[in-house]
Amino acid sequence: MILQTLDWIIIACYFALSLFIGFWYRKQAGKSLTDFFLGGRNMPWYVAGISMVATTFAADTPLWVTEVIAQHGISGNWLWWNMLIGGMLTTFFFAKLWRRADILTELEFIELRYGGAPARFLRGFKSVYMGLFLNVIIIGWVNFALMTILSVFFDIPFYDNTIPFYENQVLWYVGGAMLITAFYSLLSGLKGVAMTDTIQFIIAMGGCIIMAILVLNAPEVGGITGLKEKLPAWRFDFFPNLDTGGGIVEKIGTYSITVGAFLTFGMVQWWASWYPGAEPGGGGYVAQRMMSTRSEKESLWATLFFQIAHYCLRPWPWIIVGLCALVLYPDLQPEQAGQGFVLVMRDYLPTGIKGLLLVAFLSAYMSTISTQLNWGASFLTNDLYKRFIKPEEKFESEEKAQDNYVKAARAFTVLIMVVAFFVTTQISTIDAAAKFLIQAGAGLGMVLILRWYWWRINAWSEISASLAPMLGYAFANYYLHLDFPGNFLITVAFTTVVWLVVTFATKPESTATLEVFYKRVRPPGWWGVFKNSTVTQSVSGLVVSWLAAIVMTYSILFFMGYLIFGNTMLCVLWLAVAVVSLFVLAKSMK
Repeated sequence: MILQTLDWIIIACYFALSLFIGFWYRKQAGKSLTDFFLGGRNMPWYVAGISMVATTFAADTPLWVTEVIAQHGISGNWLWWNMLIGGMLTTFFFAKLWRRADILTELEFIELRYGGAPARFLRGFKSVYMGLFLNVIIIGWVNFALMTILSVFFDIPFYDNTIPFYENQVLWYVGGAMLITAFYSLLSGLKGVAMTDTIQFIIAMGGCIIMAILVLNAPEVGGITGLKEKLPAWRFDFFPNLDTGGGIVEKIGTYSITVGAFLTFGMVQWWASWYPGAEPGGGGYVAQRMMSTRSEKESLWATLFFQIAHYCLRPWPWIIVGLCALVLYPDLQPEQAGQGFVLVMRDYLPTGIKGLLLVAFLSAYMSTISTQLNWGASFLTNDLYKRFIKPEEKFESEEKAQDNYVKAARAFTVLIMVVAFFVTTQISTIDAAAKFLIQAGAGLGMVLILRWYWWRINAWSEISASLAPMLGYAFANYYLHLDFPGNFLITVAFTTVVWLVVTFATKPESTATLEVFYKRVRPPGWWGVFKNSTVTQSVSGLVVSWLAAIVMTYSILFFMGYLIFGNTMLCVLWLAVAVVSLFVLAKSMK
């Protein structure tokens, strides 16, 4: 028996706690859409920040990191560490603006910034595309990861979509977890989701730290010293190699990329690509959390905390377990490397701790699913149902309108859950399409950034930038037959030319629309038509804060890594850089 009575008690207590929080916040969530989707806009910054981190800590993340380490060692994490540049851009250039906009969803921003039929079309289209279509794909990925974990952990057959779904035991386990998550999500709204996220993150992160300590001190590993003796030195390289070949090198060894790919990661990808959870200019659940805070200042602090915790705190327990898995399970094939994380849980954890770690994975899973359900329902309710199907003027009173909208929000939560469960059963057939959707977003990011800072951007700019990448991607991949970074750069260049031509070929937004937006949001940047308006912060000051925060966060990341692996000289060096950059950041933020 893999789990003992104590383990099952821990799991049962966790589910009971999650449901209790849902019931506790149900009355507050039922008051209005603002309460249901933004927690009444009174979320403390630390709760909002932890909720962001918890959502990105999905069930699949540690498994993916373990696979990366099996392929390229620690240096392989630059596949996602490079995204810090865009994350910090959101922190300093957009966090306060999202809170200041005083909107319910990010799609409501479209009709604040743009006007007329193009804005209405864009908002309506994105409400379905992002709230339902893209959202259920993301939930399908997360469900698929949990099925992998449960299959390996309990040694039950993995999901097979060639046989009837009712014969797939693991699918129903995931369906049960999803049902519980949807239940407390539709009861409690964002406030309950965020409070549950906070508890779930503490459990998930604490469990991973305990797991890393236990497995590192297993006799087969022998601590940090034994680990370094049993693995080749390149496994502990923190930085990738620059290669003179034709693209990213996929062979086993230190992560190697061409100079072109390196420059693409560092100078293009972070602003050009749209991808869920790290949208240029903010967006998604990150924007939702920023808008839920009590003030503009707390919005910035929440996002800054998220970036630091996401890149500095989360990775190291996963990295340690991933390295130990290479020692403990040397015969795992590269495509099975992610299972090493789950096998460590199953084989090397004592009773009680084993149940706690399974709860940690369930916490990671549920925090992501609850956020996706609530976020998706906000689009379908506020930006489709309320905006186009049943606007407020059709109700006798404000109270009846809000009651109806909250009921609709809960109904949409159930709808998303049902559709996502079906998508999960088809996961092998949508994987390629999902990858295409993400890669075909190259070039949209600059419009999402500039719409806050340049008056000339209009609705047609965003519409063209949303459609052009698909043509550019198809041309670069299927006609030119290019690989990364060539296909990516071609797509970005094509999209940029298209939206610039469309922008200057179409009329700007009306002065009345721009004036309403500018007076409410007060953004810095290029707003020459409103020269008499006062802006409180210059773009140059934001740039200094942004760069200082990037250096500080990377320095803390490397400081912690070198501290763990016992390199005193580099540990002290990166600590000094972190302190200096923190000083610069503090001065610039004043």
